[in-house]
Amino acid sequence: MILQAIVTKYLGPTDRRGSRVKAYAAAGYIIHNWDSSLGSDANHTAAAKALATRSGWAGAWYGGGMPDGRGNVYVCTESRHGQAEPAFIIERQA
Repeated sequence: MILQAIVTKYLGPTDRRGSRVKAYAAAGYIIHNWDSSLGSDANHTAAAKALATRSGWAGAWYGGGMPDGRGNVYVCTESRHGQAEPAFIIERQA
């Protein structure tokens, strides 16, 4: 299994759709609808988690903001010993 970094980007509303978050990696992308009950980081995390889940990428995911402030990036590690709290964790399927 080859893991890839996931990048998220905010997509503003249009005449036809509300705000969304695009989560993408070399393996593909998803568009996640904005949940107004969540904050900005939580919406980006939800989109990244949805893409990681769909791609079957298990592990502890860590996230941070992009330098341009327009989104986040998430990376995965198998080990959680001595590291900061992950953004989300996906357990391996049996």
